[in-house]
Amino acid sequence: MQLPTHDLEDEVRATTGADVLAGVDEVGRGAAAGDLVVCAVVGGPRPAPEGLADSKLLTPATRARLELEVTDWVAGHAFGHAHAAEIDDLGMARCLGLAARRALEALPQRPDHVLLDGPHDYVGHPWSVTARAGADRTSVLVAAASVLAKEHRDRTMRALAETHPGYGLAENVGYLSEAHEEAIGRLGPTPEHRTSWSFMDRHPQWEHSRRGVVQLSLFRG
Repeated sequence: MQLPTHDLEDEVRATTGADVLAGVDEVGRGAAAGDLVVCAVVGGPRPAPEGLADSKLLTPATRARLELEVTDWVAGHAFGHAHAAEIDDLGMARCLGLAARRALEALPQRPDHVLLDGPHDYVGHPWSVTARAGADRTSVLVAAASVLAKEHRDRTMRALAETHPGYGLAENVGYLSEAHEEAIGRLGPTPEHRTSWSFMDRHPQWEHSRRGVVQLSLFRG
């Protein structure tokens, strides 16, 4: 498993003169239900917690352990959410920037520069940004943000499962599966579902529940 390093952080400091860096990552972009969550972290001292990696490469037990260690290690962190209704009304591209700016503005100190996972800067003015594909696997700050974002969103989905039983939200965390689709067809969408997405085309009996412009759902499963 590839472990992240401080190389990207060192490169950005050398080329931009930035002192305080923030790592940013998102989770929930492809889910059919629940919030899009972005986490921003301001880095801590070296070394980073042992075993820190992109959250997608970690077991649930390791992520849970690292969440505690990362929270203690970073100088500060914050979350930004974009809700299902906002995603339906504004679209995913705008909501990525919205949630990221909410997270950055909630940090206890303003970073000089932001590191993003991905090829495009979705934060925008007035933030100074380096976007790098695969940064969640190469940058300790972005990997830390990915772990905190994943654990935070999974917790919110478990809470939603109690409010909206029958959809398996604690297990599928909002992503589509055969059982999740069957529940939508039987029970209808909740306010937490992104009803502008194309999966709703398969449930015409709930057409009256849709909002926003139709968007393609990104993932199934």
